[in-house]
Amino acid sequence: MSEFITLSPVLASASEGTLAFFCKGCNAPHIINVGVGPRPRWSFNGNYERPTFTPSVLVQWDQWEPPCADLEMADKIYNGEIVQTKVSKVCHSFVTDGRIQYLGDCTHELAGQTVDLAPWAESLEAW
Repeated sequence: MSEFITLSPVLASASEGTLAFFCKGCNAPHIINVGVGPRPRWSFNGNYERPTFTPSVLVQWDQWEPPCADLEMADKIYNGEIVQTKVSKVCHSFVTDGRIQYLGDCTHELAGQTVDLAPWAESLEAW
């Protein structure tokens, strides 16, 4: 896990040139590049309380389902009693004026909804 520096109630930084917000849909932080350099960049309105980032934030990853929760489950997976499948996941959103608009291609339960950004410290503590 990255070390985060809290910048406001809803934003943090993982390293120079990055901002992070906690995604309620993924139950995890999303880190975006807002500094100069070769990596993809987002524009930031400079408001740490009610941030806006453009363009949209697209996060994609593969994960095994069901997730391996403990050693007993790991043994069952190893022995073939439980079969895992690799599943493609998507979180696609617009962050505007301190709210996240989750787009319809999200694979989590908040797809199509708009919610306030989560409180950073509380969310990270529970993560």
